Amino acid sequence: MTLATFGLAEALGTALAVFFLVIWLWILISIIGDLFRDHKLSGWAKAIWIFFLATITPLAALVYLIARGGGMRERAVAQQAEMQDQMSSYIREQAATGSPASELEKLSSLRANGTITDDEFAKLKAKITG
Repeated sequence: MTLATFGLAEALGTALAVFFLVIWLWILISIIGDLFRDHKLSGWAKAIWIFFLATITPLAALVYLIARGGGMRERAVAQQAEMQDQMSSYIREQAATGSPASELEKLSSLRANGTITDDEFAKLKAKITG
């Protein structure tokens, strides 16, 4: 087939085939991600699912979505909540510790108030500035 005979119908058919291929790969990646996200499933069960997905892909994917599809959303939501908690705790941790400039400002005000001595100020300043 030459390029000149490649008509609109063939182009649309090719685009549709590529579209369904991308969706199919997306479904497989989602299923495999869900398999490894599930901590209740044993390693052997995961290996069997992967084997069936690799050999009889459409039927195995359909069976997986029917049998375990309800839990896919719950596992995805739980993973997202865990990631959000980790990010929030990291942000809180970083926000609690001030920048070196603000720490030095606090130290200088403590020294000016007489709360710490000049020697303590020098030690703490060396610790902050590294």
